Amino acid sequence: MKKVALHNLGCKVNAYETEAMQELLEEQGYEIVPFKEGADIYIINTCTVTNMADRKSRQMLHRARKMNPKAIVIACGCYVQAKPEEVDECIDIVVGNNRKKDIVQILEEYETSQRSEEMPEAEHERTVPDEKNKRNVQKAVLDINHTKEYEELNLSRTAEHTRAYIKVQDGCNQFCSYCIIPYARGRVRSRSRDGVLDEVRQLAANGYKEVVLTGIHLSSYGIDTGDTLLNLILAIHDVEGIRRIRLGSLEPRIITEEFARTIAGLPKMCPHFHLSLQSGCDATLKRMNRRYTSEEYYEKCELLRKYFHNPALTTDVIVGFPGETEEEFAQSKAFVDKVNFYETHVFKYSKRAGTKAAVMENQVPDHVKTERSNELLELSRRKQAAYEEALIGTTQEVLMEEEVLHHGEKYLVGHTKEYVKIGRKKSENLINQLINVEIESRLQIMH
Repeated sequence: MKKVALHNLGCKVNAYETEAMQELLEEQGYEIVPFKEGADIYIINTCTVTNMADRKSRQMLHRARKMNPKAIVIACGCYVQAKPEEVDECIDIVVGNNRKKDIVQILEEYETSQRSEEMPEAEHERTVPDEKNKRNVQKAVLDINHTKEYEELNLSRTAEHTRAYIKVQDGCNQFCSYCIIPYARGRVRSRSRDGVLDEVRQLAANGYKEVVLTGIHLSSYGIDTGDTLLNLILAIHDVEGIRRIRLGSLEPRIITEEFARTIAGLPKMCPHFHLSLQSGCDATLKRMNRRYTSEEYYEKCELLRKYFHNPALTTDVIVGFPGETEEEFAQSKAFVDKVNFYETHVFKYSKRAGTKAAVMENQVPDHVKTERSNELLELSRRKQAAYEEALIGTTQEVLMEEEVLHHGEKYLVGHTKEYVKIGRKKSENLINQLINVEIESRLQIMH
């Protein structure tokens, strides 16, 4: 059977889908090999969240073609979904979003069509196409903006051996002014609760102790089916074998008194919450079409702190959004300081063709974006260090995940419920076990 190499770009949802495609191919007898020379088929799951993501997607596709000019090169996902017109001669098959579940069928149909068009034996050698000899690209791309179907993919195992990411939702209805993703992923589509629970039970049976719920806009889970994210969490909590439930990125509006109080009463719930912020300035938030104010956001953080002891709150912030003045940036920075995040992921605004923000006036110069980014990153480092220093002298439950060499000694390393990476000197094999670790020094807190 042919050798397949897969490469993933982008978010955890993309990573999930790549692993699901791999599992589908393995079930049909394909041999999965590393992404290097020698594969018969290369599958790149692309990303389009930024211009840099587009560029990386193109680079990986061309790299695959160079590694084996005779191979079948397949471009999947968001980049080719959003920009099908940019498909060039290095690609044989384009698979858009909501068609990854059909990867085996699409591949088999392509190979059948190629065999039927084969040249005489002496001319059979495939060559790298030039302007006069371009490939006939096979496209499997739905009109993603007009489908209500959730793409059913499933995993029984993942690349990580202790923690499993589970995709429960796709699409987004928010249309933030800087974001292309609704155009690449379509409207909100939720996975059935039964489908999620079947996968969670399978993963638990295979030894996974922690599940992470992910989606393109996780907070919207169930708005199209009459379900809610809270009800899904409650159902997963009842699955035997699962010891931890972690949530992917959330919109602040989902944090209500009922939501916070209910999940705080679940022993398996991890007190680690990533709440997208993007700016701490109300004027900037309005231009971004973020649909909440900084005051509302702060109230949500305080709700979580009301019901959880010292939860790890993390966020994303964009600097240099069009029209962001020095005063607006100062407001945003002051707000980040006030909230006291464990981690702040800082992104310099990147103009995205096809979005409202791309044509806004007063685009911020790159050097200003860099200065503002550096300021926020330094603030984030201080906040992270303070949060971690407070753990010294405490005992934390850690899910052990791997063995590493740290300062010349063997350590077992894993994460607390708050997703702080902790190590302890190895004395025995405790991989995939939950153990209590006394944190005696900064040396045990790893990055």
